[in-house]
Amino acid sequence: MTTAFVLAGGGSLGAVEVGMLAALEDADVRPDLVVGTSVGAVNAAWLGSGAAVGGLIEVWNSLSRNDIFPIRPVRGLLGFVGLRDHLVPNTGLRRLLRRNLSYERLEDAVIGVHVGAADVLSGAEVLLSTGDAIEAVLASTAVPGVFPPVLIDDRHLVDGGAVNNTPVSHAVALGADPVWVLPTGYACALPAPPSSALGMALQALTLLVNHRLALDVERYADAVTLRVVPTLCPLHTSPADFSQSRELIDRAREQTREWLAAGADPVGAHRHS
Repeated sequence: MTTAFVLAGGGSLGAVEVGMLAALEDADVRPDLVVGTSVGAVNAAWLGSGAAVGGLIEVWNSLSRNDIFPIRPVRGLLGFVGLRDHLVPNTGLRRLLRRNLSYERLEDAVIGVHVGAADVLSGAEVLLSTGDAIEAVLASTAVPGVFPPVLIDDRHLVDGGAVNNTPVSHAVALGADPVWVLPTGYACALPAPPSSALGMALQALTLLVNHRLALDVERYADAVTLRVVPTLCPLHTSPADFSQSRELIDRAREQTREWLAAGADPVGAHRHS
């Protein structure tokens, strides 16, 4: 039996996944492999080191938006007028990964790590399971138009959430069963639309990809034992707001503990032992 964790994208709402991971660790539920997309790839890469989730909580609690989305007015203007292919450099995220990843290549991870990206030319899904770990995660998190594409094996890769934000299909193809799905959810109770272009882009992306998750859950419920961890709602935090990480982690941890204590029934449980 191979247990997989599937970690979705969702910008700063990746903090929700961290709370879920903490509760699963508390319950001694541990993966044999992890599949992540976008911010889920960042969290998956941390899990690949075999380190305790407590360290990941510390990282998330220390983050600000400028750590991930540093504002560079000149570069942003160049991107707006078509002289660059992105608005924000990935230097902040690269620095964060260099500080916190304990391995250089995906295949060297203690727990198997697979991250999803998309080929910007063909639109094809790309699953990265080997190669430079930092470049793979940067590719998976390269929100189109926001971060620069990453060139890997002659392919220009962008955020895998553009085509498959919660890559259940890849976990199933890798032979995993059971599959634990950790969605970030979306800001389902914002009092008003996000005020920034970045916030609006990320909010729209999270709405789109949560629709895809619902379709994938329906598709694979009969194929594997699929446990979808409930996400938070009401949720008032924009995917571009990193100031609420501590609260999101604590809420998700407590809610996931309660869900586990209640039995954590899988989707389609009547079909599985």
